Amino acid sequence: MNEMRIDINKIISVLPQRYPFIMIDRVIDYVPDQEITAVKNVSASDPWMAGHFPDNPVMPGVLILEAMCQAGGVLVNLSNEKAARYLAGMDKVRFRKRVIPGDQLVIHGKVLKRKLNMIKMEVSATVDGTLVAKAQIMASTGDENDTSDSDN
Repeated sequence: MNEMRIDINKIISVLPQRYPFIMIDRVIDYVPDQEITAVKNVSASDPWMAGHFPDNPVMPGVLILEAMCQAGGVLVNLSNEKAARYLAGMDKVRFRKRVIPGDQLVIHGKVLKRKLNMIKMEVSATVDGTLVAKAQIMASTGDENDTSDSDN
């Protein structure tokens, strides 16, 4: 990939989410229409910390998945005039290791296929080079009411 850094201000300009639901802090590399690498710095001050779990904080898997989806959304939204609107599906979701405050989640996403108003991506998240989660995600890039299956 060609190194291309994108800061939080640009991320906020292309994603609909806002604090406290922005799950990526920076894009450290991306190739339009192909792949992206983003980071989430997991902090003891993250809103989920107080309740998941107070004596043994673990980043919820659903938030790790949300971070991977947001990285994919940034890639699609920076690459196309048609913005990624909604998550349409997830396959092959696996969580391998715990993510705790102090970890830096490095998220890599790669476009697998485009068809009509759908895009399918393979995403993974690592901490210190160790795989912590992976999934295939599908997003709608067309009519906000159409998330129908299109042979993904």
